[in-house]
Amino acid sequence: MDKRPDSLGKKTFLLHPHSVIREEMLDYLIMAGFETYTLLDETRARKLLVKFPGSIMFINIDEGLKESEWEAYIRELQENPQTKDCRLGIVSYNQDKELMQKYLMEITIPCGYIQLKLGIKESTKIILTALEANEARGQRKYLRADCREDISSTLNYKESMGTFHGNILDISSAGIAAKFDKFAALPNNSVLKDVQLKLRGGLILTDMILMGQRQDDKKVFILLFTNKLTDDNKRVIHHYIKQCLQRYIDALKI
Repeated sequence: MDKRPDSLGKKTFLLHPHSVIREEMLDYLIMAGFETYTLLDETRARKLLVKFPGSIMFINIDEGLKESEWEAYIRELQENPQTKDCRLGIVSYNQDKELMQKYLMEITIPCGYIQLKLGIKESTKIILTALEANEARGQRKYLRADCREDISSTLNYKESMGTFHGNILDISSAGIAAKFDKFAALPNNSVLKDVQLKLRGGLILTDMILMGQRQDDKKVFILLFTNKLTDDNKRVIHHYIKQCLQRYIDALKI
């Protein structure tokens, strides 16, 4: 069991997400700072809820199991001592009022029954409200992804003293930590012009601010994005964060 401080927020799982959620909503949730993952296996999902107590999971009851089997699955999660602290919600195109009443009033799922017929914008708003109400973001200001295992994530910076190459260790919408064998001798708060980031096929050219070195490893430098970061670059960064998070959860041995 992996207990994390509430200040770090909660993991949000989307079980059997509809294509519109995978292709559109997931990016919104990541951009809003929620640590969100997709799952395609309800047995694995149960194990992850045991490993990460207090997590939130939205279940697509239109796929995977029959509706009666989903009901049994959800009741078991809510009654099992190992998973009863999880917070569940339903996502479905099914508008049957009796079905909605059963989940909301009888089974009392805490994160609501989201009707995708309302449209992706309205559905996203409802899920964001549920995540806010459950303090899923915690006190964390930015969602940070660990990318130390991804050797394709690199940084290049060129200036009068030469070209400097680094490997990106982690990334958020605020900035990065990167490791260099050597780096320019510049004072903190220096603006680095035209820094090139390679993020698994995504390429960014942007200015960054040098904040300094990590105390525990002087080869690791912290660089922040400036307020001139373009919307296209922001999308590349959030898409990459989504990929890093998903690789982490897919690789977990449970």
